[in-house]
Amino acid sequence: MNSALAVDRPSTQPHILVVEDDPILNDQIAVLLGGNGYCFTQCFDGESALELAISSSYSLILLDIMLPGKDGLSVLNILRSCNSTPVIVVSAKHAEEERIMGLSAGADDYLAKPFNSQELLLRIDAVIRRSNRNENVTNASLQIDNLALCLTTKQVLVGDADVSLTPTEFGLLSILVQNIQQVLSKAFLYQAVLNKQYSQYDRSLDMHMSRVRKKLMEKGWDGSRLQTVHGKGYCIK
Repeated sequence: MNSALAVDRPSTQPHILVVEDDPILNDQIAVLLGGNGYCFTQCFDGESALELAISSSYSLILLDIMLPGKDGLSVLNILRSCNSTPVIVVSAKHAEEERIMGLSAGADDYLAKPFNSQELLLRIDAVIRRSNRNENVTNASLQIDNLALCLTTKQVLVGDADVSLTPTEFGLLSILVQNIQQVLSKAFLYQAVLNKQYSQYDRSLDMHMSRVRKKLMEKGWDGSRLQTVHGKGYCIK
């Protein structure tokens, strides 16, 4: 069996790398994607997946955890050191610990087998749209009422007052503002901003959030809007 099989379609269509060692399931996913307007490349092992992900450009990677050679988590850990392509982890391991490990390693979403085809398509669409939206605001300014952030200069203003934030504090605030009303898990924030694996004994994220809230309140912004959602994470209302 070839390590990778590609289907070429017009470049405007999203291109998905399917990494799944079960050839039957891999083919089923490929048929589903092809029938819904996606182009795809099929891959069946971790080493080939890593080579393809680094050498080519994809809109999204569907990544199984249990793979021959390098497992999916190893692939994801290496990939996230040099590549920001969105990843949905697809695995039979649906326990909470495995989900957290995938998200901590940098996955954008997690789907357990067996999965509903329509749910898979909806999750793919949501992750790609979110990725495109984040790319479009890279050089934009964000604003919530009198709180304004410039993503290029990393400047934060409450009204006319400048708020001095560290790079980590700015990263946490900006990702929450870009996902207003959405609860972002601690595991996700650890990976996305702190660049380390989540640990329930590590309070660094809580301390960073506390400092952000305090600095905003000192400049007159309602710090209660930066909320701690017990057992889940953080959000801005």
